[in-house]
Amino acid sequence: MLRRRLGGREMIASLRGAVLAKSADKAVLEVAGVGYEICMTADAIARLPALGAAAFVHVAESVAMYGGGVTLYAFLSPVEKEMFMLLRDCVPSTGAKKALEYLDKASKSLPDFRRAVLEKDSAGLCAIFGFTRKTADRLVEALKEKIETVSVPGSERLARAGGSQLPAGAMGQALSALSALGYKAAEARAALQAVTEEHPGEPLDPESILRLALKRL
Repeated sequence: MLRRRLGGREMIASLRGAVLAKSADKAVLEVAGVGYEICMTADAIARLPALGAAAFVHVAESVAMYGGGVTLYAFLSPVEKEMFMLLRDCVPSTGAKKALEYLDKASKSLPDFRRAVLEKDSAGLCAIFGFTRKTADRLVEALKEKIETVSVPGSERLARAGGSQLPAGAMGQALSALSALGYKAAEARAALQAVTEEHPGEPLDPESILRLALKRL
């Protein structure tokens, strides 16, 4: 367990221990005989090792207002923790619990989420990640000048694909449709990237993009 001191108070920065329990949004890690309950996204819970196996997580603490207790939020990578803290600290009226909900949606593809915010693509945030239009607009407004500093693996490749002339909203709808059909995010994005490279500048609608992508899957 790694601790850091901040403002005179020790904060848990990471935990390494055996997985004792898992639920839809929480897990318990046993570290040196102590069980720590940690809140995680559904995607992260699914990627945790089996019960009894060792796991390492990055941790962010959240202290409840008015003298409440401390809640531990855990992440499997530094970039997930960084994105969580950005959502929690920079988006108005967003506490730790809501930030984790946003991260859970963004975890469908953090590179695409980052790109959509940078490109101010609220329609893509709605189509791909399931945000409401009001929330998508709020995320763009709050993060557009801050999220660029977050280094997400795959960002540069996806940014080049997103730089094509295909409408971002249409691409988002096509990606959402492929996900609904059961295709994995990585293979769906690869197929859509192939479409953008083979049809530069063509005004394709979502149905046409989907049809072309399916030919490559």
